[in-house]
Amino acid sequence: MIQEKAVDLGRLIGQSDEFKALTHAREAIEGEKELNGKLEQLQKSAEGLEQKVAQGQEPEQSEADEYDRFLGEIQGDAAYQRMVSAQSNFDKLMLRVQDQILEGMRKGAESPIITLS
Repeated sequence: MIQEKAVDLGRLIGQSDEFKALTHAREAIEGEKELNGKLEQLQKSAEGLEQKVAQGQEPEQSEADEYDRFLGEIQGDAAYQRMVSAQSNFDKLMLRVQDQILEGMRKGAESPIITLS
């Protein structure tokens, strides 16, 4: 019974406006070749910085500046902003769902009536 309810909950979440907006935002970003290139460059820059720090080295100022430049360009992109907004709204939905599940668990633990078969 719990698995069936979980599948139903997943279906409802998949039909939510928040999930649909997130899906559309992700699809829009996939179609943005320039943005994807910048994201890849940002990832490579971040990995380079992390590697230097892990080795106990101080990154060059030019490397940090490059990272900041890529980050600024990405954050200024409208498709990226829509993605961040959609992700934030979906995260809020999931937090509300989690809170309701926890509330249901609390009530279920307090109830003397057994409802599972």
